[in-house]
Amino acid sequence: MPLAMNREVFITCAVTGSGGTQDKSPHVPRSPEQIADSAIAAAKAGTAIVHCHVRDPETGAPSRDVKMFREVTDRIRASDTDVVLNLTAGMGGDITFGDAEKPLPLNDAGTDMIGATERVAHVAECLPEICTLDCGTMNFAEADYVMTNTPGMLQAMGRMMTELGVKPEIEAFDTGHLWYAKQLVKDGILESPALVQLCMGVPWGAPDDLNTFMAMVNNVPDDWTFSAFGLGRSQMPYVAASVLAGGHVRVGLEDNLMLDKGVLATNEQLVARAKEIIERMGAKVIGPEEVRKKLGLTKRMPKG
Repeated sequence: MPLAMNREVFITCAVTGSGGTQDKSPHVPRSPEQIADSAIAAAKAGTAIVHCHVRDPETGAPSRDVKMFREVTDRIRASDTDVVLNLTAGMGGDITFGDAEKPLPLNDAGTDMIGATERVAHVAECLPEICTLDCGTMNFAEADYVMTNTPGMLQAMGRMMTELGVKPEIEAFDTGHLWYAKQLVKDGILESPALVQLCMGVPWGAPDDLNTFMAMVNNVPDDWTFSAFGLGRSQMPYVAASVLAGGHVRVGLEDNLMLDKGVLATNEQLVARAKEIIERMGAKVIGPEEVRKKLGLTKRMPKG
């Protein structure tokens, strides 16, 4: 099919993520203050959306503490820099089995499986414009770990997000995830047109080759909005690839720690690099208010 390059592009910055990167770079923010400050700096550099996880401030380990999400939200909302807030709702779907010969009982240290209401509690508290919905279950890098999102769980979480007026960003790690996302829309659980993030190169989901990427793109309904990212050294190539394919882009320290070979990046540097690529391609980088209009988002303050 012919390329339909996107001429008005928004950037999402995934600020910190939940991976074990906290000791690999001093620029990975840990505390709510550091996460908010990094998000604000990224917004000043040109990102329209910040995608935020939270971490234990002391260890850097991933957390789903509602109070920390609230502090990040309050700090971002209180700043004089406007940005669309996108909070993860992917935490609490982790199952780690025992070894290959004794998969049960589960490995308690690596298992964190909670109910739909608890997984969405911080979203109900903070009322961001967007939150993520990982539309499938998959083997995720480690030998015995499974990222777990059953159809029943996704239906329950999707209904809650829709009722809250928070737009889900469907995270699709493989073609089947897109297939089920379309079913959620068909069933009236998610509203159309939907927003989807194509997650490329995450073991063991969709590989980051262009044939697979275009297969994903071609399965996104025409009236939906899509963005895409690649990991590590693929991050900046996917900026160009996604724009060429008609989409938007995501960069940030969740997905890549390096600016150049041997040079550790900050979030604002990655955003600035992505903005330069987009503009040199002849496209315009749009800001948060334009994104709200495009996606039908409403900026709200947290509860209370």
